Amino acid sequence: MEKLFDLILKNRSILHNHLQNTPKEKLFEIPKGFNNNIWWNIAHIVVSEQLLIYGLSGQPLVAPQDLVEKYRKGTKPNGVPSDAEIELVSELMFSLPKKTAEDYKAGVFDSFKPYATSLKIELNSVEDAIAYDLLHEGIHLGTITALKKVLERNS
Repeated sequence: MEKLFDLILKNRSILHNHLQNTPKEKLFEIPKGFNNNIWWNIAHIVVSEQLLIYGLSGQPLVAPQDLVEKYRKGTKPNGVPSDAEIELVSELMFSLPKKTAEDYKAGVFDSFKPYATSLKIELNSVEDAIAYDLLHEGIHLGTITALKKVLERNS
């Protein structure tokens, strides 16, 4: 499991680089053919980890509930976030997976509610959820890469 947590943090570093080095106006732009933007994908990844691991394990979420509601599955970009929200997500990108790894090592996730993902992948344990979280993040990283290419082409 340690390797999975390490890979999640490496992926978060890549995402953080996109967050820091993409012009702010491009973070929030939704190009034709897409229904979300770079920012939404990053914030969605942060809250999804919480829902998949803590939520399905019956544990209280560490991320703020308002952030979870704003970026969970089924939501869409809605306006431009405040600088404070951007800073919060930027910080949570790293602090939450570290906390998850600590909680996993401490045995916090002692129960789990089975869940079938939208990709039809059955999650039957917290280990399944952690592995799936990494796959989910990779899918959204691919979307971010596609968004950046389209946005650069349209500039």
